[in-house]
Amino acid sequence: MILSTPLESRHIELGAKMVEFAGYNMPVVYSSIQDEHHAVRKSVGVFDVSHMGEFIVKGKQALDLVQRISSNDAAALKIGQAQYSCLPNETGGIVDDMLVYRLPQDMCAEGEQAFMLVVNASNIHKDWDHIQQYASAFDTRIIDISDKTGLLAVQGPLAKELLQPLTDVALDDIPYYHFAKGKIAGIDNVIISATGYTGSGGFELYVESKDLVALWDTIMALDNPVKPVPAGLGARDTLRLEMGYCLYGNDIDDTTSVLEAGLGWITKLNKKSEFPSQPIFAKQKKEGVAKKLVGFVVDDRRVPRHGYPVCDDTGNEIGVVTSGTSSPTLQIPLGMAYVPASLASLGSTFNVKAGTKMLSAKVVTMPFIDPANV
Repeated sequence: MILSTPLESRHIELGAKMVEFAGYNMPVVYSSIQDEHHAVRKSVGVFDVSHMGEFIVKGKQALDLVQRISSNDAAALKIGQAQYSCLPNETGGIVDDMLVYRLPQDMCAEGEQAFMLVVNASNIHKDWDHIQQYASAFDTRIIDISDKTGLLAVQGPLAKELLQPLTDVALDDIPYYHFAKGKIAGIDNVIISATGYTGSGGFELYVESKDLVALWDTIMALDNPVKPVPAGLGARDTLRLEMGYCLYGNDIDDTTSVLEAGLGWITKLNKKSEFPSQPIFAKQKKEGVAKKLVGFVVDDRRVPRHGYPVCDDTGNEIGVVTSGTSSPTLQIPLGMAYVPASLASLGSTFNVKAGTKMLSAKVVTMPFIDPANV
């Protein structure tokens, strides 16, 4: 059975092309991926991302549990802060990537702590089962609020100006990877977060599912300083790829390590609490890894796609493309791929096999663009 977000009827009314994604009927595009992409880069686009999963972890040992399962150091979080992290498995791979929010004290009892973990829609049940393996050792409880939570991502350089009239929360006072809780569009207890997955700034609005339609309607009716554009999963993918952000299931999965994926910066090997695969990652950091995730461009008009083989000059397969697109900003094909570590340095070249054709590719710096200059 395909699931729906509370906004499914709104997407259909707007003429969105709907597809199944992570078990949900989701809008992939409304007008064109190019138009929606440029709207986010230059003004404001609005994404329905209510399919994402949210777990509340609260209790006297909530921090201890989060530290046990997370590669990053949640002890560094102050109330009102968030961090990007991942759930490593026991064999050197990644169960999921996630956001960790340190919640206000009013969301838990005295002497307790509270966190919100935001996980990928396709991994909600897998992540829940994984966390439960460790939870029994801690004085804490986990609550799955995914079905009760709606989420809009209002993204773009004009998002703050668009949303500020709807709330008394000073949006200027929410730095990157911070959040505040307040009222917006007359709806109470909204978490207003500045994490983002597009690179163009903006906010994520967590509300109860019952309030999501009203929030969407209010935002989409605005026309000052611009009229927001509904944006689908297609633009979300091109936006994140231009920034070199990983997509679970494409660029990272149960078989890829955080160091292979370039996520060593969210892997705190020296934190006091041991987490799954910490010794494996420590060994990889010391000895190096055999393959690395790189960004590349191709000297061709053909677009590299997920799963295309990476080959050396003699045609031997040496890696694989994990994500690829034609960049709406740069107007060139680009992508991400796992290649041997010896080919991971800037300027290295390899070939991407597209059917019977070999595309010449070169390793470049990620992110591919600077959103401030587009």
